[in-house]
Amino acid sequence: MSIASDLLRGNTDTIILASLAEHDSYGYLINKEIMAKTEAQIELKDATLYSAFRRLEKEGLVTTYWGDEEVGARRRYYSITEKGREAYGQNKAEWQKAKQMIDSLLV
Repeated sequence: MSIASDLLRGNTDTIILASLAEHDSYGYLINKEIMAKTEAQIELKDATLYSAFRRLEKEGLVTTYWGDEEVGARRRYYSITEKGREAYGQNKAEWQKAKQMIDSLLV
């Protein structure tokens, strides 16, 4: 089953914030976790992922820092801010309400 890209597009920021609410992470790992949780049904394209990171950082919902990897390339890590946690909670509540309304319409 394919998930409509329009549905995902409107929730990309919330999906990323949900991942960061669990732990700081970097782009590749976040995408890998999304794929694992959805049994490879959802994979964010790099352009989508990194434009979302820029938007979230600009809005003050995430901050970034460079990792100190001793092997391989340095990674840019993302960390959710308190404002980001609040936005995630609000977005999740709005999603739950919208899902409930849609479910009531699809009987």
